[in-house]
Amino acid sequence: MSVGTGSVSTMSVNTGSVGPGSVNTGSVGPGVLGVPVEAAAGRAEAAPGLFDRLTAGQAERARSPVTEPPRKAPAGEPSGVGRRARRPVPPVPQAARDLLADACRGLGRAIRATDSADRYAAAHLAALRAAAAVLAARARPVRGRRGSAWELIAKVAPEFSEWAVFFAAGSAKRQAAEAGLHRLVTAREADDMVRQVGAFLDLVEDTLASDTS
Repeated sequence: MSVGTGSVSTMSVNTGSVGPGSVNTGSVGPGVLGVPVEAAAGRAEAAPGLFDRLTAGQAERARSPVTEPPRKAPAGEPSGVGRRARRPVPPVPQAARDLLADACRGLGRAIRATDSADRYAAAHLAALRAAAAVLAARARPVRGRRGSAWELIAKVAPEFSEWAVFFAAGSAKRQAAEAGLHRLVTAREADDMVRQVGAFLDLVEDTLASDTS
C-alpha cells in the first residue's frame, strides 16, 4: 500500500514477510528513515492539501472535536427534572409590615418633637417596634421563651447584635424620659438617638426585603 503526501516520500508496507504489526521501512525515502509510522502519519495529516477533496462542511466537521449532543427530556418529563427545586420564599408577614410602618411613623414624631426627652423616647420606641418587626418575620413560636426584644433579636437575627446592645443600653434612659425626668436627656443624646434609629430602620427594611428575594 502506498501513501502519497506533499512532503513525505512513498512509504511501502510489506505484509508478506513481515509479521503482524511490523512495518518495513526499507523503501522509505530520505528524511523519513527511522521515524515511527505514527509520527510520519501525523506529519501527513498536518500537510497542506489533505482537505482539498472535501467540501467546506466536511472539512470543518473533520477538524472539529466530536461532542455529544445535549440530552433532550423524554416526552412528558419536565425540563427541570434532576435539578433541585427552589424552595418557595414565604412573604413578609403582615404583622411585620405593620410594625415597621409604626416604627417609621414613630421616627417621624421623634424628628418633629421639640423637647429632647420626647425626641429620645419617641426615637427609641421606633427602634423597639422595628426590632419587633424582625422578630415577627423571623422568630418561630417557642413555648417558654422569655427575654426582652433586644435579647431575642440577637438570637434570631445575629447581624443586629451590636444594634441590640446599643438600644438595650438606652432603655433605662427612655423609661426615665417617659417618667418625666427630662433633665436626664441632653439635646445631643436625643439627636444621636434619632440619627441611629433612622439608620437602624433602613437596615431592617433592607433585611426584610432580602428575606423574600
